Amino acid sequence: MLVAERHQKIVETLLEQGSIRVTELSKTYGFTEETIRRDLEKLEKEGKLLRTHGGAVPLAQNSGDLPYFKRETIHVEEKMQVASEALKMIEEKHRIIMDSSSTAFYLAKILPNMPLTVVTCSMRITYELSKKDQINVINTGGTLSTNTLSFVGPLTLDALDQFHVDIAFMSCKGIDHEWGISDSNDMEAAVKKKMIEVASKKVLLLDGSKIGRRSFSKVGPVEDFDAIIVDRLADKTIQKALENKKIKVITIND
Repeated sequence: MLVAERHQKIVETLLEQGSIRVTELSKTYGFTEETIRRDLEKLEKEGKLLRTHGGAVPLAQNSGDLPYFKRETIHVEEKMQVASEALKMIEEKHRIIMDSSSTAFYLAKILPNMPLTVVTCSMRITYELSKKDQINVINTGGTLSTNTLSFVGPLTLDALDQFHVDIAFMSCKGIDHEWGISDSNDMEAAVKKKMIEVASKKVLLLDGSKIGRRSFSKVGPVEDFDAIIVDRLADKTIQKALENKKIKVITIND
């Protein structure tokens, strides 16, 4: 089977089934799992799918609109790398805010059990940090978004207004150095805007797939952030444009 033919079969299978696994594709087409992973990586670069942990989902399912537990499996290695870099910014007794992004969740997972105060709208992060008794966890409450497993709405915004924190860690669905930071819906975007308002330092956590994208609801200009941590930047002109705006860009895989 030619490479192009195999790629076409993979895309067709994905659209039919809604998701695919590397192990299943390897058995179906008789190629090694490593070969299939390279196929998926190439197809993702061509904009034909989104890789997940152990497989892929259709690009037609905008990752911002995927249920949380599916988003948590996309670009896992990259998100862990970004989270590990963000961890270096956190010191004992810091007061921090974390949004409901899966990258922030991975940061919560690796947070050491030390004196901290964490404010979050995320159910997943709240539960994860409940295992660490030295961390004071404050959940904003509000209206539950079942798709993101986070709280949104007026009650959430009012709760955030009661705090001032040292650092806000958050992600987004798209970043364009001219248009700004954006998210998949206005409710999530409003929560991120409020988090930016109440934090002294703002740090954006990204995997490279978000760069150059514009999602539905604008959060704000890139200048709202003091630092951006990203696993890779294929286009160095974007990094230069961000740095010209006095934003510190930390690239993991440079």
